[in-house]
Amino acid sequence: MGSGRLYLAVAVGGFRRYATYRAATAAGVFTNTVFGLILVYTYLALWDERPHLGGYDQAQAVTYVWLGQALYSTLAIQGGGAEKDLMGRIRTGEIAVDLYRPADLQMWWLASDLGRALFQALGRGVVPFAFGALFFPTALPGDVATWAAFLVALLLASVVSFAIRYLFALSAFWLLDGQGVGQALMVTGIFCSGMVLPLNAFPGALGDVVRALPWAAQLQVPADVLMGEAAPLGAYAFQAAWAVALLAAGRLVQSAATRRVVVQGG
Repeated sequence: MGSGRLYLAVAVGGFRRYATYRAATAAGVFTNTVFGLILVYTYLALWDERPHLGGYDQAQAVTYVWLGQALYSTLAIQGGGAEKDLMGRIRTGEIAVDLYRPADLQMWWLASDLGRALFQALGRGVVPFAFGALFFPTALPGDVATWAAFLVALLLASVVSFAIRYLFALSAFWLLDGQGVGQALMVTGIFCSGMVLPLNAFPGALGDVVRALPWAAQLQVPADVLMGEAAPLGAYAFQAAWAVALLAAGRLVQSAATRRVVVQGG
């Protein structure tokens, strides 16, 4: 099997694996919709007081909320994607089996995570997003080109998201307990990606910093592409630069870790 077909098969496997969790998916759809409603009414009140906060009008702010709920699990912003399984395999020593596979470790887990992300986008993201668009005023594009540009931005966001989480997961080669790492991933993911408030609304130097960090490539950049607030090529360049940098960093850390694998627990 060629490498391309191999990684496609891994991605399909990731998709199918999450497709089996139907009850969890239904619960996730409900949860994301409820949280979306809470955030929407909070945003509506905030934008009543501060019209055009962060350069968004009220309809754009509402669109941002529902997009965030659609992408929350798609991009594993709080964690819980492929990195969770990877950390578990490192702690149990099963990673040794992975290293003997005739496949690149990083690419294997990237393919698996992209399969997971596609299922979460379709299974858990579409319904809350459609609900928001149906019952609230939104700022969605009417042309196919903008939607296509958004999908490219979303694919790049998925790669950046994986690259961040992969780096966090590799820390398990040195740490006995990944609980602290998981909490750090959750806090940075929620705050720095703009899940709480659009990064465009962050003031002064803080706003400049968070918009330059890789987490901005996950939600803020795709949202701006979708709503016509960012030129697609510039957005892609920002996302691709972080994707390349983080994947390269992950490969370096992976190389250092696998040279001195410590099988924890056996």
